[in-house]
Amino acid sequence: MEITNIVETVRMIEEENLDIRTITMGISLLDCIDADGEKARQKIYDKITTKAKNLVKVGEEIEMEYGVPIINKRISVTPISLIAGASSDSDYVAYAKTLDAAAKEVGVNFIGGFSALVEKGYHKGDEILLRSIPRALAETERVCSSVNIGSTKAGINMDAVRDMGEIIKETAELTEDTQGLGCAKLVVFANSVDDNPFMAGAYHGVGEADCVVSVGISGPGVVKKALEKVKGEPFDILAETVKKTAFKITRMGQLVGQVVSERLNVPFGIVDLSLAPTPAIGDSVGRILEEMGLERVGTHGTTAALALLNDAVKKGGVMACGHVGGLSGAFIPVSEDEGMIEAVEIGALNIEKLEAMTAICSVGLDMVAVPGETSATTISAIIADEAAIGVSNHKTTAVRIIPAPGTKVGDRVELGGLLGTAPVMAVNPFGSEDFIQRGGRIPAPLHSFKN
Repeated sequence: MEITNIVETVRMIEEENLDIRTITMGISLLDCIDADGEKARQKIYDKITTKAKNLVKVGEEIEMEYGVPIINKRISVTPISLIAGASSDSDYVAYAKTLDAAAKEVGVNFIGGFSALVEKGYHKGDEILLRSIPRALAETERVCSSVNIGSTKAGINMDAVRDMGEIIKETAELTEDTQGLGCAKLVVFANSVDDNPFMAGAYHGVGEADCVVSVGISGPGVVKKALEKVKGEPFDILAETVKKTAFKITRMGQLVGQVVSERLNVPFGIVDLSLAPTPAIGDSVGRILEEMGLERVGTHGTTAALALLNDAVKKGGVMACGHVGGLSGAFIPVSEDEGMIEAVEIGALNIEKLEAMTAICSVGLDMVAVPGETSATTISAIIADEAAIGVSNHKTTAVRIIPAPGTKVGDRVELGGLLGTAPVMAVNPFGSEDFIQRGGRIPAPLHSFKN
């Protein structure tokens, strides 16, 4: 039986794109706080380069020893608005550059945590960080930024929603030479989580230990292959097949996480069960949904298919690992999934259908490119809609949207690597300016009161 399992895992890796998408080290920067910004930044650099100095090396060793591809090695840190807010600095771009320098020194591809949590309002550090985001993302290579603008307990901060539309537009303009690439490193959340290992939304929550290692798994190709063996079978069998497959994938993720934890002498955090696609053929969440019987992802029935997939993945993963967290489910980033890209280009999938799907998936409108002329208030309104879905449904939702300068509907935005290629999608031509300019806060829903 053990030999069979080993052979099966090898086949998954070699033929079905099974991999560990990321090992992410979360590092608390709370002990780096200093009224002198320069001293704080030095402490930040020293702590990151000390704690994570062997992260990439250990990841590569495990890849060689176990034959399991680990695609990314990453770092998340305490939201910088909380750290820098104690200083007298009036601009936080220097903090982003410190994070970038530390990431380069230890060799990770991304570092998350240039972040703020503003669901009920701004403190001084939040306002400064938000103003700093466009330059920070334009002047760094590996820094990722996130802002939480709503939660089920707090409602939606519509002042922050308005501001983020303008910030996304400015970020696109400052990174015009790369078709708005800075926006691919910026995500706006409702109900963000403290232990998410995936970029661009990763940050190290204040309730976490000083340093932890978490794992984000992958495996859409493995799930699709498993479903090919149950063509035409009832949904009960289909769900059970997904569940058993997710169990196997998660066990591998837990093994890698525990080994990394032991070798780095850092506590093991969580396994994030999310199926994370790539632009590679055979590694698509969209193709899983089509394997269930849809002609193209985006047609009627897509949301129901995604609901089954998400639920079965979580059930299988929770059986496999005692420490499950992050976002967990299935990601549907358009630019990073070849099946989704094709569906957009042939007209099967539009933003409105994507929005419906976000009531079910791990996150939300992810890696969506829209015409460069899209207004800041339209982007804000898209964020507000996503936040409303998350707040009303007790789930995480997010928007990572790219108003690529100079593009129109039907163009392609080439982002490179795992970020893939984003077909430019149409947005509703009618405005939302008067709605967004109201500001204030949309109250928490009645069902948020659980005490």
